[in-house]
Amino acid sequence: MLEYFHRQIQLWGEETQRLLQNKKIAVVGAGGLGSSLAFALGSSGIGEIHMIDFDEVSTHNIHRQIAFKVGDEGKNKAALNAMLIEQRCPFVKAIAHENSFKEWCEKEIDVDLIIDATDNLPTRGEIDDYCKGKNLPWIYGSVEAFHGQVCFFENSSFRDAFKITTQTPEGIAAPIVMHIASLQANLALRYLAGLSIKKDWLYYLFFNSEGELITQKFGVPS
Repeated sequence: MLEYFHRQIQLWGEETQRLLQNKKIAVVGAGGLGSSLAFALGSSGIGEIHMIDFDEVSTHNIHRQIAFKVGDEGKNKAALNAMLIEQRCPFVKAIAHENSFKEWCEKEIDVDLIIDATDNLPTRGEIDDYCKGKNLPWIYGSVEAFHGQVCFFENSSFRDAFKITTQTPEGIAAPIVMHIASLQANLALRYLAGLSIKKDWLYYLFFNSEGELITQKFGVPS
């Protein structure tokens, strides 16, 4: 194990790396953000990762959902991501839940952190409700076109910050999906490793009309 995680151990030492082995997380959604999170966190040494998604791979998913390839159509997304994680890292247990988030909640599985990788506001509202009831933090992430948002929710309310609608998102460029998932993964790893992070602040990233990447941050109401 020490050889596998050599570069991370150089970063934060053996004790922190072993600490990660005792952590459990749930990723809600195994598509675009979920696939990138599986790559980013699946080889980090987190002890247990629950991938939650009832959906199956479609051809139009593959360009931005990096866990999948042509030929995976019709297969469950959570199952494919869990298999990929365990193939890449023998020190992480990955569990696929081929069901909705509501159904996963009924299983009463204890985790240390939930990461949102969904594509709709109503499910994010459900994640916020569940986490508030469990006194559990969660990391929000969303992408659309060339922009995205990230927030580590601890005390703030998602329902107060966002109007819950069923609006269909616009088209999405594949790199922004990976970028936002990378930011979510960094927040997750820093939190699980006991490092400082900024909580209850929304980070909004976008390209302006001149092609410059802009990052803004906003306090989220409690």
